[in-house]
Amino acid sequence: MLNHKVGYCRMQTSQNHGNLDGAARFYHQPPDELESYLLAPSDNLDHCTSYEGGSHSTQFSVLTPEQHSTIESSTGSGCCPSYNSPSTVSFSSNGSPICQRDHLSDMNHSGYVHCYSDSSRSRSVDNDNDLEHKLRELENVMLGPESQIFDAQNITISGALNQNSLKAQSSKQAVEIIQTRNLKEIMVACAKAVLDNDLLTYEWLMSELRLMVSVCGEPLQRLAAYMLEGLVARLSSSGSSIYKSLRCKEPTSDELLSHMHFLYEICPYFKFGYLSANGAIADAMKDENRIHIIDFQIAQGIQWITLIHALASQPGGPPNIRITGIDDSTSAYARGGGLEIVGQRLSIIAKSCKVPFEFHAVPVSACDVQSEHLKVQPGEALAVNFALMLHHMPDESVTTENHRDRLLRMVKSLSPKVVTLIEQESNTNTAPFFLRFRETLDYYLAIFEALDVTLPRDQKERINVEQFCLARDIVNIIACEGPDRVERHELLGKWRSRFSMAGFTPYPLSSFINATIKTLLENYCENYRLEERDGALYLGWKNKDLVASCAWQ
Repeated sequence: MLNHKVGYCRMQTSQNHGNLDGAARFYHQPPDELESYLLAPSDNLDHCTSYEGGSHSTQFSVLTPEQHSTIESSTGSGCCPSYNSPSTVSFSSNGSPICQRDHLSDMNHSGYVHCYSDSSRSRSVDNDNDLEHKLRELENVMLGPESQIFDAQNITISGALNQNSLKAQSSKQAVEIIQTRNLKEIMVACAKAVLDNDLLTYEWLMSELRLMVSVCGEPLQRLAAYMLEGLVARLSSSGSSIYKSLRCKEPTSDELLSHMHFLYEICPYFKFGYLSANGAIADAMKDENRIHIIDFQIAQGIQWITLIHALASQPGGPPNIRITGIDDSTSAYARGGGLEIVGQRLSIIAKSCKVPFEFHAVPVSACDVQSEHLKVQPGEALAVNFALMLHHMPDESVTTENHRDRLLRMVKSLSPKVVTLIEQESNTNTAPFFLRFRETLDYYLAIFEALDVTLPRDQKERINVEQFCLARDIVNIIACEGPDRVERHELLGKWRSRFSMAGFTPYPLSSFINATIKTLLENYCENYRLEERDGALYLGWKNKDLVASCAWQ
């Protein structure tokens, strides 16, 4: 979710040495400057937006090699989307049928179908009878006839019995988990079945999960809907293609702009990060006459408007400010052009504040940035900003080039006065699949709970925010591996090690900024908390840390 700057949500495709391609990155900026990025759909996917009877209906679609399922979200007033069985007809908000699909009965295929129904409206089979029937069927399948045990290949009787006994025990445990009706436990068990390639257990658990999730239900039900998409994609070994196919269901630029604006306003995560980073930079540059700021993912550049205003009013007059904006060329759509648009916007702001200003554009991926791109000049005080972007850089677990540490060493060689870091407090980089699944479940559940407190469960804006601004990151974390997995978050403890190994030392955060952020949080739910530990600021929800901010020199 938070791997972005407010302003637009974009997706890139994974290329050569672990580029950011393939990532859904949200660029969060103030509402009047928000823009969006929309990539062309895959050739084999239908457009997902249709207008029926005046009601705007969107579909969140995923293609597996042999099936196609949709999560439909209608923006009609009071409409709650649901997951539909592959063998049924799905309807738009005005009641007209949208699509009808057949699905293969073979287990190797049906295990990849991931259409679900709203739990509040889908229970038509008695649970006890259904579970009893499943248990009997499982035992028949797993134990099998005698001829399956004593086969023609001289398999020992004891070995075959032990193997079938273990399978039967696993299946019985699956049914017992289903009987608990504990959604979280069933999800974890389903992920374990995917890890073990236990297709039968996976299929039984998934058949229950399809009936329990809902994109307008409780926070866990909503999160589970998207996590199941990731499990299906992973099991079908099509995580990368499915993840990339989700981009075809992007809303229009104006709609995405509205979603990002909405997320920016209802969640304090981004304002927290930018306030803390700007505060550290302003504090470090208060006595400087020539300032050079390098932003490694500048997006719309709106973060720097408030800093320009702050520096313009410092005693002794405003300093000369030069900003180097780094962003790859795929962002041009969101801006309606290249990085020169950002330079023009900031130049107008600086001129109005009577601040001498220069903008330097570097339209390349951060993975490709070299020191010569940055044109650092003697006599200028240098500040570098890493805001919610370093976790997209591949490290030693992905490529021998290790761009994550390379960038830090390169920046250190430039002798910056301050470097700011804002990152999600999550551990999904090198964690193996099962641990990563559980980490994603705990982390995003806190985010979905925070949204639940703020917005009604059937509100179309909340559904759109979760669908278009969170779902793809979740799918990428669960379904993808290697260079295709670009959502690779690390805990601040790991970032500390990386910065220290690159030669940095901590830069103390301003107490004034800390107080300002505390005041900001008073406008949000009391469950948000701000904590300062070991020279860093943590923004959390209840007892879960979500975003960390710190500075280095």
